[in-house]
Amino acid sequence: MGVGHLAVGFAAKRIAPGVPLALLLVAATLLDILWSTFILLGLEHARIVPGITAAAPLELYDYPISHSLVGTGLWMLVAGGIFFLVARDRRAAMVVALCVLSHWVLDVVSHRADVPVGWRGPYLGLGLWNSVPATIAVEESMLVLGIVVYMRVSIARSPAGTWGLGALALLLCVLGAGAYLGRPPPDITTLAAGNLAGSLLVLAAHAVDRRRMPVIAG
Repeated sequence: MGVGHLAVGFAAKRIAPGVPLALLLVAATLLDILWSTFILLGLEHARIVPGITAAAPLELYDYPISHSLVGTGLWMLVAGGIFFLVARDRRAAMVVALCVLSHWVLDVVSHRADVPVGWRGPYLGLGLWNSVPATIAVEESMLVLGIVVYMRVSIARSPAGTWGLGALALLLCVLGAGAYLGRPPPDITTLAAGNLAGSLLVLAAHAVDRRRMPVIAG
């Protein structure tokens, strides 16, 4: 799944308003950040196979460190533990950890049966990627819903907090759909490098979040 992961980060602001948006987005996409890094380092392996699914030309045959349920449990503990040590907020640390876990769950929904539970299987996948229209509809709907939740629990401090969020939302929607409508990348290294470059969008999210503040109930 692509921008659907970001939806979790946006929506998580409702239950963890004190956690920076950028951190929630990083937590929700952490497994892909790790996967891209491990691909470039040669620790995990995949290949581009056009047509293997309608929406994503990825044969993901070796990525248990970043994407197995066992590995995800480890990264949950690392992310949540580091946040707790810094912020001393147990509830917020749990939200960060659950954002990490959400990535594995959503990947099971979207992938073919290639998402590992243990180090060498079994493998799960419900196959949303077998339909481009369904993939785009589900992910774009999730993203819009997540951003709407974020808008309802935060208020702009300045006009930049309003138009900046609108611009970011539009950009993410375009990139999210474009990822499934464009041509396949030439190789897995290019894809991994592009993923890491794209993760820098969290800096834009951070800039928007700094220009907004939590809505005070009552």
